[in-house]
Amino acid sequence: MIELRNLACHYGERQVLRNISVSVKDHVCVLGANGSGKSTLAKALCRLIDYDGSILYDGVRCNAADLVQKITYIPAKLESHDPYISVEEFVLLGRFPHKERFLDYSDKDRAIVSKTLQQLNLQPLASQAMYTLSSGEQQLVLIAQALTQQSRTIIFDEPTANLDPANAKKVANIIKMLKTSHTVILISHDLHLSHYFDAPILFIANGDAVLYEKNETFFEPAVLSHHYGAAFDGLAVRYD
Repeated sequence: MIELRNLACHYGERQVLRNISVSVKDHVCVLGANGSGKSTLAKALCRLIDYDGSILYDGVRCNAADLVQKITYIPAKLESHDPYISVEEFVLLGRFPHKERFLDYSDKDRAIVSKTLQQLNLQPLASQAMYTLSSGEQQLVLIAQALTQQSRTIIFDEPTANLDPANAKKVANIIKMLKTSHTVILISHDLHLSHYFDAPILFIANGDAVLYEKNETFFEPAVLSHHYGAAFDGLAVRYD
């Protein structure tokens, strides 16, 4: 369980999140308008940014060293400082929190990477440079790296934002499958994906958050219209 107590985040003078107190027992989907603070919340959960208040994991405050083995953050798109790094080498970086200092990665680390690549059908791409991959392949490699980290919780930040329908479906099915083995936090603008994910909804607006324990409650047309300020026909916005 992740518990937020009076969580507040700001960038300079700009307050993004303020005094959010909520408990997430299991999986959750985080929704909200552009700039509402969804990614800011994710970064706070991973201690990638400073914040006020407290975040408890199973009732305990974690230091950075412990947290890196508990939670993994997958960004919306690949950002690599070495475009020539191979797929296998990139995925191996997920084992860094488990690696002994000043030593190379172990045979166990490499075996975990190999198994993960096979599970996601990425083994044929193992020796390819990251910059040669398509957006869909890059997203799968990001998931592979997260799985090798073997953390209990995985945060997906807009995982289908840059994907075509076929790859979006593939990633969506992987994310839903991971609910059986991990705690999954999904951040998305994709209402169809969020509905398919079938988890409580945490909606962020004006620096605050509202938790809908039942997925279906949030996806009532009246609730969607209230939060997004637009008329809906099912899960689709009406443009007329």
